[in-house]
Parts: sequence; C-alpha cells; structure tokens
Amino acid sequence: MRCLVTGATGYIGGRLAPRLVEAGHHVRCLTRSAGRLRDVPWAGQVEIVEADLADPASLRPAFDGVEVAYFLMHSLGQPDFERRDREAAANFAAAARAAGVRRIIYLGGPEPPPGDRPSPHLRSRAEVARILLASGVPTAVLRAPVIIGSGSASFEMLRYLTERLPAMITPRWAENLIQPIAVRDVLRYLIDAAGLPPEVHRGFDIGGADVLSYADMMRRYARVAGLPRRIILPTRVLSPWLSAHWVGLITPVPNAIARPLVASLVHEAVARENDLAALLPGPAPLGFDEAVRLALGRIRDAEVETRWSTASGRDAAAEPLPSDPKWSGGSVYLDERSREVHAPADRLWRVIEGVGGENGWYSFPLAWSVRGWLDRLAGGVGLRRGRRDQHRLRVGEALDWWRVEELEPGRLLRLRAEMRVPGRAWLEMRAEPDGDGGSVYRQRAVFLPRGLAGHLYWASVRPFHGIVFSGMARNIARGAETIG
Repeated sequence: MRCLVTGATGYIGGRLAPRLVEAGHHVRCLTRSAGRLRDVPWAGQVEIVEADLADPASLRPAFDGVEVAYFLMHSLGQPDFERRDREAAANFAAAARAAGVRRIIYLGGPEPPPGDRPSPHLRSRAEVARILLASGVPTAVLRAPVIIGSGSASFEMLRYLTERLPAMITPRWAENLIQPIAVRDVLRYLIDAAGLPPEVHRGFDIGGADVLSYADMMRRYARVAGLPRRIILPTRVLSPWLSAHWVGLITPVPNAIARPLVASLVHEAVARENDLAALLPGPAPLGFDEAVRLALGRIRDAEVETRWSTASGRDAAAEPLPSDPKWSGGSVYLDERSREVHAPADRLWRVIEGVGGENGWYSFPLAWSVRGWLDRLAGGVGLRRGRRDQHRLRVGEALDWWRVEELEPGRLLRLRAEMRVPGRAWLEMRAEPDGDGGSVYRQRAVFLPRGLAGHLYWASVRPFHGIVFSGMARNIARGAETIG
C-alpha cells in the first residue's frame, strides 16, 4: 500500500517508517524540513515530502495517491499544544478525505475511567481522535498507555527514577493500575492496522500482558536491571505538580513534557477490551519484564533507533542560520577560536563528533553542569538529554541542550541551542586539513540577542566564554593528537 507517515522525525514515526518498508509498503514521510530525515539509515528507501500540518494548502501533494495515512504528530511540550494538535488533526482529516485516503490510523492515549476529569494531555489526545473519526475516512484509533522501549519518554522517566533513587517517597498516583505495552507491540499493531477492512471505524485499547501499579513497575524494573530492591514509601502529600517538578529534576525529561505525562498517570490506564487482537491475530503482547529486558539491551548495545528528544519542540525553519551573509539584520555576537592540530582531519573529526552526552564538552565540566541545572530550573531541557549514539550523530537529533542543525561528515558540525536564553544561539565546530598531514580546528559560537535582555545576557556570560570555549578548543585539539 501507499502509506503516509506524519511524525517520522519523532519517536514512534521514526521506527514505524522503516518497518512499513520492510513489510513491503511504499512509504511517504511528511515533514516540515526534509533535512531532518537526511541522515536516517532508511532515508533512501522512502519518499520524503515537505509540508506543514498547519498549512492546508501544502498538504495536497503529500496526500496524492495515499491509501493509508498515519497521524503520529503531537505538540506535547509546546505552548498551547491542544490548539496546535486540534488544528493539525482537522487539516490532516480534510486532506485525507479530499485525497480519497482509504484508512487513517492514529496512535492516541488511554481513556480515563468514567467520572475522572482527563488531564490536558489525554483530553487533547481524545479530541484528536474525535476529529479523525469524524473525517468521513475509515479510522482506527489505537489507545496506548505507557510505552516501554529504549528511548521513550515514559521509559526514561521510569528508568532514571528507579536507578537514581534507592529509596523514594511516591505520590498516590504511583498506586494506580497501568497496562504498559512494549514499543514493538505498538509498532506491530500500527502496521497490521493498515489491513483492517473498511467497515472497521472505531477506537481500540491496546496494552501489554501485565497490569501493574507504577510502584510495581519500579520494583520490577530494579529486579530486571539487577539493582538492589527499591524502598518505596507511598504518601498523599505530593501533588501531580510537585511530582512533575521532581521528575524534571531527577530524569532527563524536561518539565514541559514531564508535567503532562505525570498528570496523565493520575488516571488508571488499563485496557477495557482486547478487540484489536481478535481482528489482527499475531504474537501475544510481551510482558513487562521482557519489554524492559529488550529496552535495556538496546541501550547497552547502543542500538537506540529513536528517542523522545528526536522530535524538535521548536521549528527553526524560519530562523537565520549562522551562514546567512547579513544575519538577516540586527546584532550578532561571535566567539571565534582556532587551533593547529598535529593530527589528520579524520582524527580531529572523531573527537568533534563525539562531543556531548557521556563524553562531555571537553572543558570545565562544573560550569557546563551548573549552566545545565540553571536551565532545568528555568524550565528548559538542561544537559541531561544526552545523545542517542555515543559515536555517531544525525541531523535533527538532540544533543544535550543542543540540536544537530547541520552535519557534513569529516568537516562541519553545527548545533542550535535549545536552552532557555533571550535570543538564538549556535555552536559550530570544523575540521580542516592543513595540507601537511595535520589539521586546523575552528570553533565559532554565535548569539543573536532578543531585546535588551539578550544583550545583558551576552555581557554576563562573556567572561566565562574565555575559560569555557578556549578550554574546549584546546582539549579537542589535544584529544585528536592523543587518540589512536
């Protein structure tokens, strides 16, 4: 079939697209920026079209000839995400109907028990489901609870809370029942749903083999991961708001995403029916322990395909790039440094591409750590998003508080800042051969201030740049000269 995948730069969509190809389908990926998919291993196997779900006119070519359309986009973590998702769903539904699409498939969230007031996150997911079901196109809505898989936001919350806290006081929602599902089972349902008969037009609950409380999930995660038994003391004092801030401090998931996820955990999430399994017979869903074991194995073997941070919370398509000749007007601050390196450019590049995550930023770790904590306290992402792979980068993926904006292997790495700053910032690192067997390292930090606060910000951090950025350039050069 001809399948259209939205959200292919995100966690689920980035895994679904190559699996649809493996299943024999023709796959078209809709993205606002084709460059975001340039470096994924399966880019050459799919058709990539640029369109914006907020711009109905741009959607017509994307939907042309499509038989099955997947709506996997959401704006969680962005301001006014409910309105954004509502408009995107309405435009998607209208384009699918106009193009004669035979089936819409949507991955949504669980329905709270009757009488519960849904969280904004679940309320938005339910609203999107209603819009798609009212499209006039046969639609399958898959309602998934907590997804267990390497790199998922829910899994990383569970993982870091359990690994970092041998004893913890848990809020009352930690006793709510959840039916977690492995990401591989979610993907199988999404793929197989493309073959549902046209008369199937409804929502389905999906879940794994086990029903557990969140506290039980932490205890069983500890057992699977080989950790000592966790001490969990329930309390009714911690509100969801306080819980979300606690999660934001302990885990890599920033407050903007932790808040709606925690608010959703206040509701029990147990499948009320299992009708989809009857319509799409296949292997039984995995149990919780096996799902955790597989996820940890992926992390251990550095085979994490996508992460929750893969999807960008900000669309920078309209932002001026550091290479713009006139900087699109306005002020610009630069910090430029270069060093001669007594090592070939390919060795220098290995050090550049290894920056961030567990490898650090090659200078003054305390300063980077303090700046990361300040960003977290301000509601930003901080430094703990890490990196998907410790050795290789791709355009569009997160790297601590940066996002990879441009990557020319062996030559250029450009990062765009996603920390909370009054302006826009980039960091460029280049490796250039010098013609004599050595190389030159060039480093450029760029800041475009926004208003008076931006100018004051640059003035306040400039003294530290002399220490941080000069040490970074020196240690990157030294690292290239000493690696084998």
